[in-house]
Amino acid sequence: MGPVWPVSMLQGVTVMSLVFASLPGLGAATTDFAGIGSAVDAAAHAASASTTELLAAAADEVSSGIAALFSAHGRQFQALNAQAAAFHDQFIRTLAASANSYATAEATNTALQDALNAINAPTQLLMGRNLIGDGANATTPGGRGGDGGLLWGNGGNGAPGAA
Repeated sequence: MGPVWPVSMLQGVTVMSLVFASLPGLGAATTDFAGIGSAVDAAAHAASASTTELLAAAADEVSSGIAALFSAHGRQFQALNAQAAAFHDQFIRTLAASANSYATAEATNTALQDALNAINAPTQLLMGRNLIGDGANATTPGGRGGDGGLLWGNGGNGAPGAA
């Protein structure tokens, strides 16, 4: 977890959480969740007949009433399980769609970064500075941020603390 800043220091600052994800991890999670859903569905299906169609233990009213009560509970469970299965299926579809969107964004960013590197290569070679782009933030206490691009870009933020 990152540093916790006092609220007075955050006024006017947009705070964004960092999310770390990997495509193999998302794919494995989708497969694992789908397997869990299949196992729960199979268990509910196997228990369906024995929980929704109970026979009375004897031929009296009490046994018939208890069997009807438990059968009703079994049917309610099956109805709730069907709703949970629908939610689970939607969750799996959403997770898979998110993984696809993430992969598309990564591919797009890679292509754009390659183009930016090609644009910046000549000025980086001749002047040691990018033509376009922001400078890197300082990492050492009291250090200065990197220079921004010659045509466009902001300099990197300096690091707090004494040099």
